[in-house]
Amino acid sequence: MTDLAIAAYGLRKSYGDKVVLDGIDVTVPEGTVFALLGANGAGKTTAVKILSTLIPADDGVAHVGGHHLTTDAQAVRATIGVTGQFSAVDGLITGEENMLLMADLHHLPRNQRHRTATDLLARFDLLDAAGKPAATYSGGMKRRLDLAMTLVGNPRIIFLDEPTTGLDPRSRHTMWQIIRELLTTGTTVFLTTQYLEEADQLADRIAVLHHGKIAAEGTPDELKRLVPGGHIRLRFTDPATYRTATHTLTDATPHDHTLTLQIPGDGSQHTLRTLLDRLDTAGIQADELTIHTPDLDDVFFALTPHTHTDPDTTHTHHTKDTVR
Repeated sequence: MTDLAIAAYGLRKSYGDKVVLDGIDVTVPEGTVFALLGANGAGKTTAVKILSTLIPADDGVAHVGGHHLTTDAQAVRATIGVTGQFSAVDGLITGEENMLLMADLHHLPRNQRHRTATDLLARFDLLDAAGKPAATYSGGMKRRLDLAMTLVGNPRIIFLDEPTTGLDPRSRHTMWQIIRELLTTGTTVFLTTQYLEEADQLADRIAVLHHGKIAAEGTPDELKRLVPGGHIRLRFTDPATYRTATHTLTDATPHDHTLTLQIPGDGSQHTLRTLLDRLDTAGIQADELTIHTPDLDDVFFALTPHTHTDPDTTHTHHTKDTVR
C-alpha cells in the first residue's frame, strides 16, 4: 500500500433503494494518472466525492495518501486537491487575489504567499492577466486559474472532475499539457472525463464504471484489445487487381463500390506479415494498406450498452455525467 496513492476496496453507496456504487475496488499507484469513465448513472462523481472525503461511503475501506479515509479524514484533506466541473474562482476579484486568498486558506507564511502566487500564475501563463478581475477571463483561463489555486497547498494527489468540459480544443490541449507536467513532480491524478480521447491521451490506467460496478480496467491498449473489430483494409485502383485479390483473400469482406477489402486482424506484426506474404505469393499489389484497431469509443459502447439517469445529479450540484 505504500506505493499506492489511492487504495479503495469494496466501496458501496446507495441513495434509498438505488445502488450507485456496488462494491468497487480502485487502486492508483503514486505518480500516475487514473481515469474513471462511465455513462449516466455510473457513479463517477460519487466515487470522487467519497475518495475526497466530501461524502461517506456506506461500506468499504479506503486509504488516500496512506491515510485511512474515515478515521484520518483531516490528513487525507491535507494531502489532496480537488478541481470540479464548477470553478471555485471568484470572478469579482483579480486572479492574483484569488491566489492570495487560497494561500491564506492554506495558512502559508506571509513571506511565501506572494512568491507562491506569482510562481503558479507564471506556470499557468496567467501573469499578464493577474491584475484583471477573474470574471473577464476566458473559459480556459478560468480553468487554469482554478487548477493553479488547487496547487497552492502542494497536494500530492489531485482529483480532477471533468476538468476540460466546455473548453475549446486549443484550451483542452493546454490543460492536457499542464496535467502531464504535474506528473513530472510525482503528483498523482484521479481524473473523470466525458471525453474518451482525453482518457486515451492522459491515463496510465482506465476503469469503466457500469451500473455501479467496474466493467473493465486496464491500460488504454489493454482495454482496446477487449473489443473485437480490428481489421486491415486494402484499397485498389485497378478493378482487375481488386477482383483477383477478392478471389485470393476469401476471408476478406469486399466493398465493390470503393474497391476495398477488409480483412479481420488485430494489427499485430505477425498478422500484417502473414497478409503481406499472401499478397506477395499471389503477385497482388495493393495501392493502399491501412490498419484499423478498436478505439476507446468502441470499448465504452461495448461495455456500457445501456444508459439511464445519473443518480449523482440528484444528490449533488454537479451536472449530469455524459460520455460522447
